[in-house]
Amino acid sequence: MKVLLSIKPIFAERIFDGTKGFEFRKKIFIRSGIKHVIVYASAPISRVIGEFEIEEILKDSPEKLWKKTQQQAGISEKEFFSYFEERNVGYAIKVKHSYRYPKPEILWNRFLIHPPQSFCYVT
Repeated sequence: MKVLLSIKPIFAERIFDGTKGFEFRKKIFIRSGIKHVIVYASAPISRVIGEFEIEEILKDSPEKLWKKTQQQAGISEKEFFSYFEERNVGYAIKVKHSYRYPKPEILWNRFLIHPPQSFCYVT
């Protein structure tokens, strides 16, 4: 089983060009054994553009997460703390290997689902 994440196109691109080593989340999937993420680049791309393997998932306060991830965050400190505003806990999904699809795919055509607001499980 894999998880499909909706990610803003600018951040999705950074995952695949190697400048963003972590995907940050306020909430995380709870099923165990998830090792791969399918990346849905949200509007205006609105396509599934690739996948990445999960190395690990960090859970900590935003302050501690930033200290652990800032070198590979792929976002500014301001963007990071704005995203986690008023949160006591955050998650950082560490990208191990990424694979960009040769051709972006329409989500419905591939998985028969609509874009999730955050994430959904796929088989």
